[in-house]
Amino acid sequence: MPAPVLSGPQYLREGLKLVLSPGLRVFVLLPLLINLLLFVGLIYFAGHQFSLWVDTLMPSLPDWLSFLNYVLWPLFVVLVALMVFFTFTLLANIIAAPFNGFLSEKVEVVVRGSDDFPAFSWGELIAMVPRTLAREMRKLGYFLPRALALMVLSFIPVLNLIAAPLWLVFGIWMMAIQYIDYPADNHKLGWNEMLAWLREKRWQSMSFGGIVYLVLLIPVVNLLMMPAAVAGATLFWVRERGEDALQSR
Repeated sequence: MPAPVLSGPQYLREGLKLVLSPGLRVFVLLPLLINLLLFVGLIYFAGHQFSLWVDTLMPSLPDWLSFLNYVLWPLFVVLVALMVFFTFTLLANIIAAPFNGFLSEKVEVVVRGSDDFPAFSWGELIAMVPRTLAREMRKLGYFLPRALALMVLSFIPVLNLIAAPLWLVFGIWMMAIQYIDYPADNHKLGWNEMLAWLREKRWQSMSFGGIVYLVLLIPVVNLLMMPAAVAGATLFWVRERGEDALQSR
């Protein structure tokens, strides 16, 4: 039976339970520490630059429209916060990509009850680095042109009013791509094939991406929710892909 369209929260909740289980906890600790150090550094930097970034993006209004500054300022605070969030998520996932790919493998082993992947070793983890980093660069190539277009839109008067909602929708879609790509890559599914599959599961994907996006916006909580998102995305893959496999027979 196909999973409900709004199944994202369920996948993330189950993913959190999995990464907290004794068998998988060890694969979470190192990327968690890396993300913690990155998060502290980025928050320290953003805290010193945040007001400057907001003031730079804010449009210059004539005196007779100055009252609109009180309306526009919160909107541009949200816009800058989304940009900072994207930067942290992007850097964290590039650095943690090999660990996330390996975590996805181990989650799938637990979920399926069978192990078709190589046994854990530091050599195996290191061997995953080139492949996972190449995949992250492919995601970056997908992300940057679209993010640049949204960035340009953010500086165009009047049109920049829709920049924040567009960033939100794009961010939700990118969260689905970011995390569901780990199990897809483990199964050697090509980039374009993975995107096509996600588009077929558009609403399920947006549901998962939306809940991940929401929880990753919460400081400190987001550090634990990143590996939970990897586990939840793996559950998404196993169940939704399994349904597709059955239907294609």
